[in-house]
Amino acid sequence: MIIIHALNSLFYLNLFINQKKQKTMLPKFLLADNSQEMPDMLYVVHNQAPRFIVGSDIEDFSVNQTIYWIDEKPKDKDLIAQLLEEAEEFLEAELENQDSYFEDGEDD
Repeated sequence: MIIIHALNSLFYLNLFINQKKQKTMLPKFLLADNSQEMPDMLYVVHNQAPRFIVGSDIEDFSVNQTIYWIDEKPKDKDLIAQLLEEAEEFLEAELENQDSYFEDGEDD
């Protein structure tokens, strides 16, 4: 259900951007969650071809990992491994940034 909603959202976002003929660029990665239904899962959305969503355990990116391909799944396993590594690096950087943000806010 979550993935279907995310896919529909991406479809309508792409449609909106194409209709407006804007050169708006989405970030390469987005972070998503559904804390009400799946509190132990995080999702990283890759917005450049090949687009995909990878769901993983909130504590360890490599645990309970599921990839949902929006575009056709690449046949090159090295490319898939590289994309997953980039997704993990993005997730780690985002979580570190979030931790720093909240730590800085506590000093006020």
